[in-house]
Amino acid sequence: MPANRRRAVFTGLGVLSPIGSGAGAFWDALVAGTPGVRPVRNFDPAGLPSRIGGEVPDFDAKKVVSKEARKALRVMSRTVQLGLCAAYQAAADGGPAPGQLDPFRVGVEFGCVMIATDLDDMVAAARVSTNCAPRSVNLETWGGKGLEQVQPLWMLKYLPNMPACHTSIYFDAQGPNNTITEADAAGILALGEAYRILARDAADYFFVGGCESKLNPLSMTRLNKFSPLTRRNDTPETAVRPFDRDRDGTALGEAAAVLGLEELETARRRGVKVYAELVGFASGFDRGRTGSVLARVIRNALAEAGIQPADVDHVNAHAAGVPDLDAFEARAVREVFGESTPVYALKGQTGNTGAAAGLVELAASILALHHGRLPGTVNYQTPDPACPVHVHTGQPKPVTKPYAVKIGYTDLGQCGVAVIRKWEG
Repeated sequence: MPANRRRAVFTGLGVLSPIGSGAGAFWDALVAGTPGVRPVRNFDPAGLPSRIGGEVPDFDAKKVVSKEARKALRVMSRTVQLGLCAAYQAAADGGPAPGQLDPFRVGVEFGCVMIATDLDDMVAAARVSTNCAPRSVNLETWGGKGLEQVQPLWMLKYLPNMPACHTSIYFDAQGPNNTITEADAAGILALGEAYRILARDAADYFFVGGCESKLNPLSMTRLNKFSPLTRRNDTPETAVRPFDRDRDGTALGEAAAVLGLEELETARRRGVKVYAELVGFASGFDRGRTGSVLARVIRNALAEAGIQPADVDHVNAHAAGVPDLDAFEARAVREVFGESTPVYALKGQTGNTGAAAGLVELAASILALHHGRLPGTVNYQTPDPACPVHVHTGQPKPVTKPYAVKIGYTDLGQCGVAVIRKWEG
């Protein structure tokens, strides 16, 4: 890293996850190996091949946000509410107080995706437009009568930029603001963009977030049809098996994470706690999912950090428990790190939380470096020759090296890699 480059550190953590919400509860669940994949309770999934998922238990946004924000919750979908609540947590954990920073130097970067509609918002319109014939929509009736039954602010509940929008409003963040919509890689890519903006002195502080809830009737029905989901409905706690020989697919999930990413000197002036430092980032597109491009992206991120593979304590993998995708990632990790560097994967506990996954999982590595212990990967029992990596399991192990690498990617091959360093002052 160039000596004169502006440095970026993590000064706040907000996490809502299937295994715990808030940095403390999340960490305790990581150490304990708490299972978060359960039978879905948000709605009745009977009839779907995969009926389990990682739900955020007892989520109530009204208990988290300020009184001023509660009225607007009516025009926020569950995904948006999760993202805003994680931002409130991050702000409480070290974010700038009102007036402490120039609002034009406070930015927001989020990873999110198009959000599935709640069925209740479309029931009246659907009934009007489908009464002419079973299971068919009369478009003329839809245009003439159906649309009148849709609430005027309906779209504002489901646009992917809404988490960033509401975060900027409630925290007066008037600086750079953007939303990345690259599916499961969205959160990590949003982090990379914020990192670059801080480096070129266009902001001093960022709320960097990722959020998504895949656990609604429309999403689960669609993804049961088109995505590789596990069918182990009778044993949800052990259903998602990253890198394991007997993995048969992932489980859907929901979560949000918002990280306070701040320029180092600004953080020092504010006197806030620093969790870790972001020292490298790279992205790319492994179109053929060969692993060679992802390996090059990893090397690029390590090069920016100015380190070698041997300096890395652990690799935090995407590892959704999907047979071909886990093998693709394992090839890249093996090419760069060999078989000795420990690999950690979280989705066995949370399921695949989509756009939130990258930052929720990165938060696990930030806390691991901060506390000096790496939790074990759950549900990995039988090594797979197609995944020749050293998966860390069992009890937490001591962190012995100062760096960790986080990998995120989509099933189409977009990928991002972040390198973080243990903070030692």
